[in-house]
Amino acid sequence: MLQHTIYLKGLSITMAGLVLLGAQWGDEGKGKVTDYLAEQASTIVRYQGGNNAGHTVVVGDEEFKLRLIPSGILYPGKTCVIGNGVVVDPKVMLGEIAYLQSKGVDTSKLRVSERAHVIMPYHIAIDTYEEAAKGDKKIGTTKNGIGPCYMDKYARVGIRIADLMDKEVFAERLKTVLAAKNDLIVKLYGGEPFQFEDVYNQYCDYADQLRQYVADTSVLVSEALQKGDNVVFEGAQGTLLDIDHGTYPYVTSSNPIASYACVGAGIGPTNIKNVLGIIKAYTTRVGEGPFPTELFDETGAALQRIGHEFGTVTGRTRRCGWIDMVMLNYAIRLSGINEFALMKLDVLDTLETVKICTHYECNGEKVVHFPTSLKKLAECKPVYEELPGWKTDTSGCTTFDALPENAKRYVARIEELTGVPVKIVAVGPRRDQTIIRGNLFE
Repeated sequence: MLQHTIYLKGLSITMAGLVLLGAQWGDEGKGKVTDYLAEQASTIVRYQGGNNAGHTVVVGDEEFKLRLIPSGILYPGKTCVIGNGVVVDPKVMLGEIAYLQSKGVDTSKLRVSERAHVIMPYHIAIDTYEEAAKGDKKIGTTKNGIGPCYMDKYARVGIRIADLMDKEVFAERLKTVLAAKNDLIVKLYGGEPFQFEDVYNQYCDYADQLRQYVADTSVLVSEALQKGDNVVFEGAQGTLLDIDHGTYPYVTSSNPIASYACVGAGIGPTNIKNVLGIIKAYTTRVGEGPFPTELFDETGAALQRIGHEFGTVTGRTRRCGWIDMVMLNYAIRLSGINEFALMKLDVLDTLETVKICTHYECNGEKVVHFPTSLKKLAECKPVYEELPGWKTDTSGCTTFDALPENAKRYVARIEELTGVPVKIVAVGPRRDQTIIRGNLFE
């Protein structure tokens, strides 16, 4: 929801772009929100991450699980962009295209940036070997090769989609890189080397199939904004998994925060004015790493069971806990979030009481800013404010006023503690179980 006015040959044009991102540890429900907002947009852009997004969208009685392609693909006629900030596994992308087409989804307006980096088979192998070598200090990676691909990108030895489209350039780059990767795989991990001809031929085949989708997506996105179209920028993972600002090293290999939308989509920073943060009515985390409000009791198990908290990509059980204001206020500061979408409020329907973590305590001191040190974070104890539950089924509510009074108070308290209005409330997984409180593109 960024509003920016430009003037072209005397014509005033208002650009409306909306950046949405996860404000917790991922799995907040970004896919559903993107899908909902895509109806009002012309262009939907993934700006970072890879095929580890795990976005689930329910349309009618049908469930779609997307890992790489933007959720807006489920609306016909929308331009869906995989931006330059994303790392792309061609096999996964082609598989996802085939999956969507088998369900009658039109993928003709899907585009992938020629500047996006390509996940190669040695990236996946190295990812797997390195995670295994860490033993009980493992990060919790999806083992999809995403981290090693980003490493090669910044080491300037990566292969981009543009390289893949030119067989001569691809062959030259692959020969150089593959020799070094095979040395690492064989000598350090004792694995089997990759054969040049096998990799080359396979990826040339991928290139031929992908060619129709490749474009300079920076131009496409900029042109959409200049025309005054609504554009949605879709983040993957969550703020607390950001490589710079998350719970390092238990983080992803990219930047889910709002500022990276510009880098990962190829647009200028002046295009971002407002940001929609996606949050659950409670908190979840997949994989390793600290989690101050994590619950190990029956309530945690109930949230897990009722919320169907299992990873879309990995199938791993999500850890569950109470909503955390220290975390949310940190996410607000990092991305300039000024509106929230509150997901899965209905999961709390059966609880006698609900809790909000207002701050931490550490060695007798009040902590209101999210610690950088994992050691300090581990020593922090959450301090809760307890509110009465509503013990009422909210899944059929279609307006905010229709919610039980205690549910409305819960939402209002989140707004008070963060200073951010909740513009969307989700009370179920379907499109029609979404309460909208105002125009998100104004």
